[in-house]
Amino acid sequence: MENNNNEMERLYAETFQCFESGTIMPGRVVGIKQDGVIVDIGYKSEGFVNFDEFTPEERDNIKLGDVVEVYVINIRDSEGVVNLSRERASKTKVWEELEKASEDGSLVSGVITDKTKGGLNVDLGGVKAFLPGSQIDIRIVRDLNSLIGRQMDFKVLKINNRRSNVIVSRRAVLEEQRAKQKGETIGGVKAGALLEGTVKNITDYGVFVDLGGIDGLLHISDISWGRITHPSEFFVVGDTIEVVVLKYDEATERITLGYKQKYPDPWTDVDVKYPAGKMVKGAVVSITDYGVFIRVEEGLEGLVHISELDWSPKMKHPSKLYTIGETVEAVVLKVDRDDRKLSLSIKQTKPSPWEIISTMYSPGMNISGKVKSLTDFGAFIGLPEGVDGLLHISDLSWTKHVKHPSELLKKGQKVDVVILSIDPANEKMSLGLKQLETDPWLEEIPLKFKMGDEVRGKALRLTDFGIFVELEGGVEGLIYSSETAQLPEGETIKEGALLDATVIKIDSVERKIGLSMKKLKGPPA
Repeated sequence: MENNNNEMERLYAETFQCFESGTIMPGRVVGIKQDGVIVDIGYKSEGFVNFDEFTPEERDNIKLGDVVEVYVINIRDSEGVVNLSRERASKTKVWEELEKASEDGSLVSGVITDKTKGGLNVDLGGVKAFLPGSQIDIRIVRDLNSLIGRQMDFKVLKINNRRSNVIVSRRAVLEEQRAKQKGETIGGVKAGALLEGTVKNITDYGVFVDLGGIDGLLHISDISWGRITHPSEFFVVGDTIEVVVLKYDEATERITLGYKQKYPDPWTDVDVKYPAGKMVKGAVVSITDYGVFIRVEEGLEGLVHISELDWSPKMKHPSKLYTIGETVEAVVLKVDRDDRKLSLSIKQTKPSPWEIISTMYSPGMNISGKVKSLTDFGAFIGLPEGVDGLLHISDLSWTKHVKHPSELLKKGQKVDVVILSIDPANEKMSLGLKQLETDPWLEEIPLKFKMGDEVRGKALRLTDFGIFVELEGGVEGLIYSSETAQLPEGETIKEGALLDATVIKIDSVERKIGLSMKKLKGPPA
């Protein structure tokens, strides 16, 4: 209020003329009471203004001699006091300013006070105005509460003094500002120009950047030289970024922007900087089912395939081994500049367990391990060093015809085996179980079973070409189908039955004993 005192003093000094109801004029505070102030408006006329018409700050600071602007409600009452209103003076002046702004398009200032149906309420210096939702901003405002309490400039769209109806627009102000900015910005838009802008919107396919009155599109493919899944990995709405103009279409005013083009393409000399065998360090930026991507440098990422993550024969999902942001070391396996591919390996930065195995073990050594898995062709035996060896089905027994390894082994069982061969280059190891014992076909079986011997055995399997029987000592023999005995009508041979036969063939090389029931002379001795 003190800032206006000099001007009000001048007006007060000039106010020595007749006044009438509805006049706005300056007055001097000549008395201060508990509920208001006495104001002298000249011509020995005084009026009273209640403190309710002053702000708390004005009430605290008002003093004798201050000049205030008042509205004359009526000329003297019965007691000779002029009825004055400071509030009506303020509002009348505001209405005059609003009418002027409505005519010449000038801006008015106000404070957004609260939400109402269809928009917001605005206080224009004591006059209430309506701000429709469509006139709030150029863009949709999601949170209207964030605007409450903010002072802004508006344009008056419609005014009706009699009904106290005022409609204002913030959008019109912004559009004018944007049009002015656009004119200034367009002058500097040309291919290759570096411009600063604000991230306005983020979509799956790119980013819209406000360059000052006009938007440009930064496509996802022009954000980074490296891998990118979504633009939100690089930007958030409101970010101020520097971009380069790639293309400007004057006819449509479309501006295509680039971000990665501000930096050299790291793939240009990737084969020189990262030859095969080079050690690199980088952060894990992406994890997939088939491996992890490592950022070697900005815009340059390499893939560590799942098979190159760990030496373990049992592959775990990459997410079980690494996390986003983790720094790792890797070795370059292959570089393909044309296809922009960089193949890396983490496991090859560590000694291969097969290299360790080749120095610790040799063929002929007896070792222990656990049955990791069973297949139709054998069993995989896990060793403490983290590698698996194959125990082939043919190396399970010297004498038994094993149809499946599960007949002799079970998963998790600890077994002693002998190393038959080691091939570190191909990561293979052959193991044997039967080799823990001497081959009985070399001496024992030929001495025990002779041509013409009559033997007894248990039928194991019935096939089209004969009957496999288990003889003494677990040795298997085959009664050929042509050598089976004629049985009484209605009788059949079943598995588990005890059968008598004569040895008609012994083949130590093929490890076979041929039997005949027809050539049997009598019960075996």
